[in-house]
Amino acid sequence: MGQPQKPQTPQAPQAPQARQTPQGGKRRLSAHDWADAALAAIGERGLAGVAVEPLAVRLGATKGSFYWHFANRDALIEAALARWEEIGTEEIITGLEAEPDPEKRLRELFARATASAAEDALEVSLLATAGDPQVAAVLTRVTERRVGYLAQLFEELGFPPEQARERGLFAYTGYLGHTQLSHAVPQTLPTGEARAAYLKSVVDVLLRPLGD
Repeated sequence: MGQPQKPQTPQAPQAPQARQTPQGGKRRLSAHDWADAALAAIGERGLAGVAVEPLAVRLGATKGSFYWHFANRDALIEAALARWEEIGTEEIITGLEAEPDPEKRLRELFARATASAAEDALEVSLLATAGDPQVAAVLTRVTERRVGYLAQLFEELGFPPEQARERGLFAYTGYLGHTQLSHAVPQTLPTGEARAAYLKSVVDVLLRPLGD
């Protein structure tokens, strides 16, 4: 197998700024703009970072813009979490489906996901606030979707359904451990070519038949 290509890392949402229209006025911010700003704040300071006035300042907007789209802070958090679910899971899975080889999809997924999680603290922040009912609900959905997709890949690779589910769970717990380490003690993880070799060996182990 040839050397894996450098993965295209999905970029975490950045808080948008209110842009100028050609006439010099400010563009009206969308609900997605506010949701992306809320996600950026969660990644930096957890749920406590989601407050209307600081976000309005960050966006160069007024509180009236916020209330145009959302009834309250909880509605914004709900929209932000749904946005994370969309861009952090569904868009990634959709992007991988163009590759017909399930092993290549698995290797590309592991490379992309670990690189993205290492660059952005959002996922770690969400895991740390899993006791919040809103966060718990989306984490449950996302976890089941991700593990289910991994299990699907292992089934496509010839593993029986029960083993495929087990290996999907192994892969996902490995990803979560890698994510935590990348933020808590990043110096423990390999970089550069050593990182690529490490990730290859992780997937090799996951693909190894039982008893080998």
